[in-house]
Amino acid sequence: QVQVVESGGGLVQPGGSLRLSCAASGGRFVYPTVGWYRQAPGKQRDLVARMTDSGNPSYYADSVKGRFTVSRDNAENMWYLQMNDLKPEDTAVYFCSAKWGNGPDYWGQGAQVTVSS
Repeated sequence: QVQVVESGGGLVQPGGSLRLSCAASGGRFVYPTVGWYRQAPGKQRDLVARMTDSGNPSYYADSVKGRFTVSRDNAENMWYLQMNDLKPEDTAVYFCSAKWGNGPDYWGQGAQVTVSS
């Protein structure tokens, strides 16, 4: 049974840091491609960062380059989005998605990130 569960998020001041976690398991292959998305109120859901199934970061949105980093803990089947130097415009609900092979995307429940002083 596929499970994708997020944790982390919260309220942070501008310039602060947060780390989101995503536990993904149960897919057909060992590792999925994991994408991190965010959706601000009234806006579409946008891709922020992606890591391939081989563990390579393959995409960062221009708005987060140099500030956000994706990583993976192979032993724990955990993926992380480290967010540094956060800005108010980073405020959104963040989602992770996991895709094994050519299968569908499985989504986490979302985590609210609020950047405010």
